[in-house]
Amino acid sequence: MSATLGTLLQQLEPDWSIRVYERLDDVAQESSNPWNNAGTGHAALCELNYTPEKPDGTIDIAKAVKINEQFEVSRELWSHLLTTGRLTSASFINRTPHMTFVRGEANVDYLRRRYETLSAHPLFSDMEFSTDRAQIAGWAPLLVEGRDPAEPVAATRNALGTDVDFGSLTRQLLDGLVANGAELRLQHEVKSLRRTRDGRWRLKVKDRSWNAPERSHTVTARFVFVGAGGGALPLLQSAGIPEIQGFGGFPISGEFLRTANPELVARHQAKVYGKADVGAPPMSVPHLDTRVVDGKTYLMFGPYAGFSPKYLKKGKYLGLITSLRAHNLTSMMGAGLKNLDLTQYLVKELLKSPEAKFESLQQFFPEAMPGDWEKIVAGQRVQVIKRDKDGKGVLEFGTEVVAAADGTIAGLLGASPGASTAASAMVGVLERCFPAKADAWRPRLARMMPSLAGGVPADTAALDAALDRREVLDASVYESQADSRV
Repeated sequence: MSATLGTLLQQLEPDWSIRVYERLDDVAQESSNPWNNAGTGHAALCELNYTPEKPDGTIDIAKAVKINEQFEVSRELWSHLLTTGRLTSASFINRTPHMTFVRGEANVDYLRRRYETLSAHPLFSDMEFSTDRAQIAGWAPLLVEGRDPAEPVAATRNALGTDVDFGSLTRQLLDGLVANGAELRLQHEVKSLRRTRDGRWRLKVKDRSWNAPERSHTVTARFVFVGAGGGALPLLQSAGIPEIQGFGGFPISGEFLRTANPELVARHQAKVYGKADVGAPPMSVPHLDTRVVDGKTYLMFGPYAGFSPKYLKKGKYLGLITSLRAHNLTSMMGAGLKNLDLTQYLVKELLKSPEAKFESLQQFFPEAMPGDWEKIVAGQRVQVIKRDKDGKGVLEFGTEVVAAADGTIAGLLGASPGASTAASAMVGVLERCFPAKADAWRPRLARMMPSLAGGVPADTAALDAALDRREVLDASVYESQADSRV
């Protein structure tokens, strides 16, 4: 998000001074790191939590349509940046079909109704649906092999889905920022923010490097964006803006299983989402994904619930405690009382044995063997809690931008769909925080992301061409490997 906002600002106002502070010794090591998140390009093609069933049995697709449109805006921006040379490679994105797979008659019926509703919309017209095991095996054989033939199953598939390495993308965006005049300060942590009398912000910054000439210094800025993942809430609290009143955050950790077994990887080329257990939060929906990280292909399954009081994976254990304030205690307690079933679910998941956890994978992939998989710890997610209309607390699933009324500071809270919607989310920040510039910027933004002007999504020719070239290359490499095996 931060790298996207900086890139947009530099495109719009190349004379402005931009400085990025990163507390770790490299960028994209927390939420944007590909092994710390499940964000493989959320386009609402396969995620069932974006298409809830209404009491009357109809399927609500409004959120799915919105997220798909937002992901298309991100694709438009990436294509523009590739065309203009700002991004030097499309290696961060790979063509990966998106699938949904369900078991049991009730779930099969739900998926059929979801397909019928979604496929009638132009954005989802390419979606396929099948209850035929042979067809599903052709899409993703690991899902079917070894499964009880009497068990009802169904799947949907979108062949044009993608897998996105947001760590790689973030590094490219920041490289472009620095190459065009921005500063990147690694191992520098913003400890607090205070408003000055002239309306600017004074940041207290700590140099965390071992040979720092001075440990702390201050810097003054006209505008601040807090894109610190789980660390955003404490910094916005430090700023003391009224808009953060009532906001709290509950940290949720997680684990995944990962394999690089070439035989398994070659036989499962898809991002496959299932249906969450009753009471499970949206970020706990099980999925078996193809992941391409630094050019190497893996399979990843999860997530499994975990708990840590830290707000950042590489943060302090007192993150949750130190974020408590008089103004958010009511929100936190109210949300907790409203979601006792969620608490019970998380506790139950935490107490599961390794064998019980592996059975969850075998529900997706019946012939999975423990020796092929390793456990990895995911990044921290901070579930947003805010006041509802009654002044009590409510869980807010998704991402939320909190901005001061005068537009001098903004920050991002929340998790999924997160990075996939970065372009549209950051355009929203520009409109809220720089209203005097909005009219002048709008035509230039529309040239970068034409669908912002309202209409048919833009031609993402550069991005699609790069994907098509890689598909031809991948097919050639696969055929060569197959020949050598023979």
